[in-house]
Amino acid sequence: MLFFCSIKWLAFNRLFVYNLDVAVNPFRRLCVECKDTGIGMFFKRLRLDIAAAKQNDPAARNKFEIFLTYSGVHALSLHRLAKGFYKLRLKLVARIISQFARFLTGVEIHPAAEIAAGVFIDHGTGVVIGETAKVGTGTVLYHGATLGGTGKEKGKRHPTVGEHCVISAGAKVLGNITVGDYAKIGAGAVVLCDVPPYATAVGVPARIIKRI
Repeated sequence: MLFFCSIKWLAFNRLFVYNLDVAVNPFRRLCVECKDTGIGMFFKRLRLDIAAAKQNDPAARNKFEIFLTYSGVHALSLHRLAKGFYKLRLKLVARIISQFARFLTGVEIHPAAEIAAGVFIDHGTGVVIGETAKVGTGTVLYHGATLGGTGKEKGKRHPTVGEHCVISAGAKVLGNITVGDYAKIGAGAVVLCDVPPYATAVGVPARIIKRI
């Protein structure tokens, strides 16, 4: 009798528990992936984005107002959601979310772009951030700023912007170049080469007018 009970238990464990574990494991992996890709850190990063807006915009009265009305904050939050799906290889879903964000906010960010928490997009309308672009924490981008490419090349083809930079209104930073920490790009400038840390670049094409 004990022998038959043991056989039944092994069969039950093999057929039911094993299959249940197989079904649950993909869900577990999905949860871990979501956490690692930033969806699990969504609200922490949102708080940092709101704090950056409060710090950089003298017109901001309180954090609740920023949360409700600032299109740059909305665009970054939706981008992080899209990036989570992108890393899960649900690229169509990610693109749909990014285009929905563009419709709502006027800001277009490719789901693969790497944007640190604590970035502030002021006003937002017309900002474009390309697929391989990277933006460091504390950076401020004004309306009409573009972090774009220069052609049809593949691989890393968009700028890397360091921490605490300022990309002014209408500035175009193009190609696989680096903008160093604390650098400033003047309004309407077209930047085609690296900008050193703490430097200021203006003009078309941009030239360095200030170094520290």
